[in-house]
Amino acid sequence: MTDCIIGLDHPAVAAENVDALADWYCDVLGYEKVFRHDKPVWILRAVDGTMLEIMPRDQTERPKRTTWTPGWSHVAMRTRDLQAAMQCLESKGVQWTGDVFTPVGGGRGRNFCDPDGNMLQLIERIANA
Repeated sequence: MTDCIIGLDHPAVAAENVDALADWYCDVLGYEKVFRHDKPVWILRAVDGTMLEIMPRDQTERPKRTTWTPGWSHVAMRTRDLQAAMQCLESKGVQWTGDVFTPVGGGRGRNFCDPDGNMLQLIERIANA
């Protein structure tokens, strides 16, 4: 039964302000708004068709996390040109949380956070690396 699971449908992030965070993902990272539910929940779509859900958070305190903290750690976003993507994101106010690094599996990457403090990675994979 190799097609029981064919991949991820979407990651979801719980936000302080669902509409503001959805706007940030659209304005800064190029997502488009696909559907808004009254809960409120946004479904966004990236250029490659992958989806992201933004839903309201509850009052649970955010734990302090690192890349290696148990549980889901971060969302890694793919780019074809790391340098150009970094310049684009910097022009939109993104601040990096570290230097360029070599991700597991090769290539180059850099970490940053969205306005709610969720860890994101920008990853450029280099063919035959």
